[in-house]
Amino acid sequence: MFFALTDEQQAFADTVRDFVADRFDLDAVRGVVEDPDGDGHPLTLWKGLADQGALAVLVPEEHDGLGLGLLDAQVIARELGRAVAPGPWTTSVLAAEAIRLAGSSAQQAAWLPALAAGETVGTVALRGEAGSWDGRGITVDATGERLSGTASPVDYPQVAGLFVVAATDAEGAPGLYLVEADAPGLSVRDQRTYDGTARVGAVELADTPGELLTGGVPAGGRAVDALMARGAVLTAADLVGGAREALTRTIDYDRDRKQFGVPVGSFQAIKHTMADLHVGVTMAEHAVLFAAHALDTDDPGADIAVAVAKAKAADAAWAATGAMIQFFGGIGFTWEHEAHFFYKRARRRAPLFGSADEHRERLAALTMD
Repeated sequence: MFFALTDEQQAFADTVRDFVADRFDLDAVRGVVEDPDGDGHPLTLWKGLADQGALAVLVPEEHDGLGLGLLDAQVIARELGRAVAPGPWTTSVLAAEAIRLAGSSAQQAAWLPALAAGETVGTVALRGEAGSWDGRGITVDATGERLSGTASPVDYPQVAGLFVVAATDAEGAPGLYLVEADAPGLSVRDQRTYDGTARVGAVELADTPGELLTGGVPAGGRAVDALMARGAVLTAADLVGGAREALTRTIDYDRDRKQFGVPVGSFQAIKHTMADLHVGVTMAEHAVLFAAHALDTDDPGADIAVAVAKAKAADAAWAATGAMIQFFGGIGFTWEHEAHFFYKRARRRAPLFGSADEHRERLAALTMD
């Protein structure tokens, strides 16, 4: 079986890559990294992505979206990872996807056009302070309309206008709730992160009004699982994009850098390491492609595909970005070099929506239990 992007999807990837390279290169990324007090949400990049349709990729056409699938969305995620681009693209797309999957027709009409156009920034708050990714730690009162608890970490809560919050009701059943940024009882506490290409925080809810996503399939806990799977795939795509760019830059550098009169890339230890990294990154890229395809087509093996993709992507990103620092020699360890952008982004994103070890445990449970 031959599985690859279509010509249209590859052209879409090239368009996004060219746009980001032209509008937000690594010098612009450095400006965000070196401004820790900024919101990390460059409007030039955001508006450009909106104009390109990148924010509308999963939104149905009847709500001003492109009506494409996760396979197309992961193309964008990979290119943003390749560029270590800052901003809340992933979280906003996931917020829209939650409403598409589990929202009523009224909820979809109210929120999807604004999210697709970039007029509203969305984020998802799925991880409770207990450490689980299913909302445990955030509870809903007996009325089903008031939420209390803390979600942490949450990407870009400082700029979000809409939160999709995973919470458990009085009977312990999980669900997804919409909470507006100006809702009473909602507060955001900044949390510093070593990854300067992102901004994170804790979202604290104190008897805060929330609206349960009440329509569509899947519902309840299945909606949380479905959103988690999509978050894992988009994060994995970001990771493999960064891994591929880190590896490419390392290979190019070691072809030119010389020691003892010859390129260091000719040394056996480096050649073999680069070959192993190429295999690992390539396998992760294809695992992500298939996982996105499996979710798009409701493949019965989608859960397995997602677990494989996220585990492989996390491992490949750690290895490739770590090797970038090592094989750039002394310059790779400096603040002035871009290697730490890739490494820190990979380290922070690898555990999101389940770490490699958590997904391997899930894979074991799915295949052996």
